[in-house]
Amino acid sequence: MEHQPAIPPPFGLIAEFKDVDQILDAARKTYKEGYRRIEAYSPFPVEGLARAIGMKGTVLPWIVLAGGIVGGLAGYGLQYWVSVIEYPLNIGGRPDHSWPAFIPVTFECTILGAALSAVLGMLALNGLPRPYHPVFNVEEFDLASSDRFFLLILSRDEKFDLQATHQFLAELHPESIKVVDP
Repeated sequence: MEHQPAIPPPFGLIAEFKDVDQILDAARKTYKEGYRRIEAYSPFPVEGLARAIGMKGTVLPWIVLAGGIVGGLAGYGLQYWVSVIEYPLNIGGRPDHSWPAFIPVTFECTILGAALSAVLGMLALNGLPRPYHPVFNVEEFDLASSDRFFLLILSRDEKFDLQATHQFLAELHPESIKVVDP
């Protein structure tokens, strides 16, 4: 008996729209219909599009806060360890733990920790670097950087059914609907 390799399911369905009003309306209807794994692509930021596809807030501010606190504590701790524990110097009769002298370095380490955690947190939360994405298999997707808007429903969505989702997208009157191969 010959073994047939399993055909992988599509990555999703992508619909192309001509203007902002169409993509916003389509995104709202898609979310209202019950789809939750939705992505939208546009050549410029569209006010309200993220809310329309159900994007929630991000944890990035908390990551940045934690990075700043860790950076500040590390900077202050290093200065304390060097000046008080490991190599104390009596200069001008000042105490070994002269905290006002530690403030500038502590501030700079706080900023450095926050900045590094912001960049690394953003990359991690966005799943970057990602040199390849399946939407690049759709030839028309090149227009997403110039004058077209795209709405993608991922096949990972609980409600996704190839035929039913295609029919739903067709009711939104897009320019075209394409299957996105993985």
